[in-house]
Amino acid sequence: MAIKKSDIYRSLWDSCDQLRGGMDASLYKDYILTLLFVKYVSDRVGKPDALIEVPSGCSFEDLKKLRGTKDIGEAIDTAIAGIAEANDLKNVIDRAYFNDTEKFGRGAKMVSTLTALINIFSREELNFSRNRADGDDILGDAYEYLMRNFATESGKSKRQFYTPAEVSRVVAAVAGVDRATSPKQTVYDPTCGSGSLLLKAADAADVDLTIYGQEFDITTRGLAKMNMIMHGREDAEIAQGDVIGEPQFMASETELQTFDFVVANPPFSAKAWGAGLTSDTRFGRFDLGMPPDKNGDFAFLLHILGSMKATGSGAVILPQGVLFRGNREAELREKILKRGYIKAIIGLPANLFYGTGIPASIIVLDKSEACTERPVFMIDASRGFTKDGNKNRLRERDIHKITDAYTREAEINGYSRLVPYAEITRNDFNLNIPRYIDGSDPEDLQDIEAHLKGGVPNRDIDLLAEFWDFMPGVRATLFGPNPRPGYSDPLVAPEEVRTTIRSSTPSATTSMASLTAGPGKTRR
Repeated sequence: MAIKKSDIYRSLWDSCDQLRGGMDASLYKDYILTLLFVKYVSDRVGKPDALIEVPSGCSFEDLKKLRGTKDIGEAIDTAIAGIAEANDLKNVIDRAYFNDTEKFGRGAKMVSTLTALINIFSREELNFSRNRADGDDILGDAYEYLMRNFATESGKSKRQFYTPAEVSRVVAAVAGVDRATSPKQTVYDPTCGSGSLLLKAADAADVDLTIYGQEFDITTRGLAKMNMIMHGREDAEIAQGDVIGEPQFMASETELQTFDFVVANPPFSAKAWGAGLTSDTRFGRFDLGMPPDKNGDFAFLLHILGSMKATGSGAVILPQGVLFRGNREAELREKILKRGYIKAIIGLPANLFYGTGIPASIIVLDKSEACTERPVFMIDASRGFTKDGNKNRLRERDIHKITDAYTREAEINGYSRLVPYAEITRNDFNLNIPRYIDGSDPEDLQDIEAHLKGGVPNRDIDLLAEFWDFMPGVRATLFGPNPRPGYSDPLVAPEEVRTTIRSSTPSATTSMASLTAGPGKTRR
């Protein structure tokens, strides 16, 4: 039976309760996710799909024997170090030290706190022996939960940008990985965080792509490696370091390694992006020009383009300012557009990401079909979301609408359109989405005569033309003639309208996809 997310979240919350007061909230994840990993791999021991070797004395069952003992902190560190040693994971999974008196207290306080943590993960509802991570991003979900609840509580979390699972799904769907045909092909995330976006992109391919990632924070890099192992991707290469100042994947001493597919959610508008950059470590990434000294958005975009094969594609999440800011960024944007690297732009709702409320966009990049005067497909998805606490969140229908419109290049009034290159040129290569898509709500016209004399204006009914095509006969069932020309009378009571529609038969020649796309035309 699958583990319920609610059970995992409840246990995570209880774990956080045990850690309150002893450490900064931004550090909770380092300890909690390490224990979650040890529990998960221990529960898989002896299974045909066991993930890694767990030496004798190092399993979670062995940790349970430490409860109440005075050396519990040191013994937990020893057990985790044993797993790291046996699987070439030193300095990866053993970065969180449990024998830390500053965080867990001294003597009885440490014993009590660590015993309580082990008890929480000993609950039967967290028995992973019958449940694998396939299809469920257990570590990623847990990481998101902790980031959602605690990342904003500490200034130390400013470099930690978790990509919400729903946004990751959109990025994976538009990055072009569905074109993959060989496991020799590669997918790369230069700012991979916990690895969840990278995993979703790899899973969107029909073949097992070779995975590469780099992460600035050494502890988060360890979480990414754990995440890969839990998903059977233990061969994924996850490097640590500042990807601008010291990119770790190199084809030679002077050239970057290039990849078939690239996805990324870099830190927004990083001010110290060039701290480690020298003239010898540019590696051709900035041949189009240098980004502004105090804003690294284009630095990451240029790194991604420099890391992409001539036949490659990908998608990157960046703040919407990259679409319209001036000066050096305007020059870079113009040069990138002239090379035809930008395939599409998807404007997202504001307040989706933890740590920032600014609206972001997904920029879809494609070198394989790059050409001069290339049109750009734009989607304004800024109004499709639901409130989730103090953040916004994409719903299933929002994800479907974005990916369906993108896949079919469906031009939908007020939502999406293929913008000709000439129009972009006339706008001085400014890509601000409202310049090209009018997303404002249409004026609600009031028919005074209908209010006074009754009836429904036919022009209002005609606005649902695609629906009437999809459900032929329903219009005649719902509306009949009115004595006044241009008006109709309702034939069905309001509370019966839903039942009447559901009992009708859709047209066999009209697709639901074209209906949900809304008014407009479809490009194929």
